[in-house]
Amino acid sequence: MSETTELDPQHIVSDEADLRAGYGATHDIAIRKCLDRIDAHARAFIERSPFLCIGTQARDGRADVSPRGDPAGFVRILDERTLLIPDRPGNNRLDTLVNILSNPRVGLIFLIPGYDETMRLNGTAQLTRDPALLEGMAVNGRVPGLAIAVRVEEVFIHCAKAFRRSKLWDPAARQDRGEMPSLVKIILDQTEGAPEDPAEMSRLDDKLEEDYRRTMY
Repeated sequence: MSETTELDPQHIVSDEADLRAGYGATHDIAIRKCLDRIDAHARAFIERSPFLCIGTQARDGRADVSPRGDPAGFVRILDERTLLIPDRPGNNRLDTLVNILSNPRVGLIFLIPGYDETMRLNGTAQLTRDPALLEGMAVNGRVPGLAIAVRVEEVFIHCAKAFRRSKLWDPAARQDRGEMPSLVKIILDQTEGAPEDPAEMSRLDDKLEEDYRRTMY
């Protein structure tokens, strides 16, 4: 598969009027449920969530989505319009952080294991190293070196249809991770080439697991 698939131009949707012509009217409550602050229900959702995805955009328009996870309630609510997300050790690409510096607009989706609903939150972000804020976000005695502060502009609980369709939490729908290569092998295949010796490959997999244990925080 080396050729790029070209879409038929006559079927491309290129303006909002054309787009909306294929859908029914937006339900009034779907519009009114969008708040500009964190109410009691949004707070309860955030405090239960151990995982979120944050969407950002680079200066040149390239989009990016990054996962963030920690013990439930890891996102600190400073007030009804301000969130604080700790930045934990990663691969140091810093895609999300660099994007925020050039374009502060962010979109978040919060997930709770077992909940079919999600929560969407949009706003603007800044990066802070304020020790007074970071100290309260320590895990296992390790304080994050930086946090993402998000000023809330839109927040609403999203319906369960996507999770019901995907059966994401259904144990019967779980897939066997062994059906795909390990992360280390995938990355090596995509870059310098993975070793053919199974023992060496196993050693590299074990090294990654040890790295997880040593550098999680």
